[in-house]
Amino acid sequence: MIDFKEKIAVLLEAQTEGISIDDIRAMIEIPADSKLGDYAFPCFRLAKVMRKAPALIAAGIAESLQGNDLFSKVENVNAYVNFFLAREAYVKEVVEAVNAEKEQFGGSSLGEGKKVIVEFSSPNIAKPFHIGHIRSTVIGNSIYKLYNFLGYDTVRVNHLGDYGTQFGKMITAYRRWGSEEDVKREPIKTLLSYYVKFHEEAEQDPALEDEARATFTKLENGEEEEVRLWQWFRDESLKEFTRVYKMLGIEFDSYAGESFYSDKMDRVVQMMEDKGLLKESDGAQIVDLSEYNMAPALIKKSDGSTLYITRDLAAAIYRKEHYDFYKNLYVVASQQNLHFQQWFKILELMGFEWAEDCVHIPFGLVSLEDGTMSTRQGRVVFLEDVLNRAVEKTREIIIEKNVNTDNIDVTAKQVGIGAVMFQELSNGKIKDYVFSWDKVLNFDGETGPYVQYTHARAASVLRNGGASAEAALADAGALDVSYICGDAAYELARLIYKFPAVVVEAAKKYEPSIVTRHVVDVAQAFNKFYHDEHILTDNESEKRAKLLLTYAAKQTIKNGLGLLGIEAPERM
Repeated sequence: MIDFKEKIAVLLEAQTEGISIDDIRAMIEIPADSKLGDYAFPCFRLAKVMRKAPALIAAGIAESLQGNDLFSKVENVNAYVNFFLAREAYVKEVVEAVNAEKEQFGGSSLGEGKKVIVEFSSPNIAKPFHIGHIRSTVIGNSIYKLYNFLGYDTVRVNHLGDYGTQFGKMITAYRRWGSEEDVKREPIKTLLSYYVKFHEEAEQDPALEDEARATFTKLENGEEEEVRLWQWFRDESLKEFTRVYKMLGIEFDSYAGESFYSDKMDRVVQMMEDKGLLKESDGAQIVDLSEYNMAPALIKKSDGSTLYITRDLAAAIYRKEHYDFYKNLYVVASQQNLHFQQWFKILELMGFEWAEDCVHIPFGLVSLEDGTMSTRQGRVVFLEDVLNRAVEKTREIIIEKNVNTDNIDVTAKQVGIGAVMFQELSNGKIKDYVFSWDKVLNFDGETGPYVQYTHARAASVLRNGGASAEAALADAGALDVSYICGDAAYELARLIYKFPAVVVEAAKKYEPSIVTRHVVDVAQAFNKFYHDEHILTDNESEKRAKLLLTYAAKQTIKNGLGLLGIEAPERM
């Protein structure tokens, strides 16, 4: 599409002094109120260079650009120059671009030749995949989709929590109180019950903790029975996780978890030793980070066992050597901020310049209405239960309202799961929130079902347009766009035009909610256009033009939902 901002910047460069075109472009604003124009340029910074009052400079610029074909009007309001684009040329550019690019509209080759790793979800095996995991899972999936859409070679990594002392606890609990039949019948809930029982019993008998540590040491040393049980727990967990990922439509390129790096840590510890970073403290090995206002990082315990930080260092070095990444992104809760700061600093101290390319993307926590979640106490809400209930409620609504759909079960899944994901991606990722069944299952207002319904409405209009819609899409350049330059149509076109920039902004800020809010705006603008204008008119030229704008809105909504990992039903 034409970069109208760039065109305005070029015109302004010829009218101003002492300021670069890059600075001019950065100064150009998009007014919140479209009545103030499509773009605005403040002249305050020019006063010193041009030795004039800002308002006089603005008046001079506005006067010099009168009659330019790019604009329907240029006016100054005090120190601002307000630009109103020529509507027909603008709308024509928008609808032709969407019609040409279709599923690729909003995407680009910005990241061509650059590899980005996105680590997300990363649940602990032998523990429930609960509602708290939804944040990393859907935020990470959307960030992956954003970077992929912008042409980056993007790799999805599920860094499973499949190692550590917790598995010493799990194996100990299974041996004391477990049953193979129970685990086979209902793996995660059964293993969770063992984990909860371990902590209850350990409060009365602290020796259990020593037994668990000894068991994990055996696992690290490759003892056959410990490895067999660990592998069994891992396999059973992955079966359950995969079922939930399939419901969410999420896939991964790698399930290399913490255990994958168990044979790669000695090398990393030696590298730190060679750099003189390790110090002994009560028999343990640490990196002293007090100089950087951080607590010391524990690398190896006194019994020789490793910790998360050692494995994370090994994983980062492996990824750089294996993938040669441009960015290595970690979608992990804000609780882990210090942990990431510590090991990013250690990578830097080890001499790895690419440490700055490792980015922690924190997000807020989910709590329950009656308090925080606790796996140890068994206080969790299973994510699969949330998704199933959302699908079931949607199915009930479809039947109750006699919704027009080709397949009730498919639509119920698309809308129900879409509602959960959309709500999760609606607010800024860093905010904490309280999980509420009522909120998750409320489909009124600015929700996923509202946006999906708008997409289905646009699809219905196009179906009803029949041959006229086909003709409009077949020869978009020949249409008379003067019929889609009214206020409602133009506001819709403006929002569609912004979509590619919204995608770039969301990727740069690692913030899918920017896309979520924008698709709501596009949906609302289309519904206003739908109500204000009669689309399927008797005038064939008018009908075709309006159908082309309808298609542009539908495709933009579909592309936006796709970046959130949400499907766009054709009928609802």
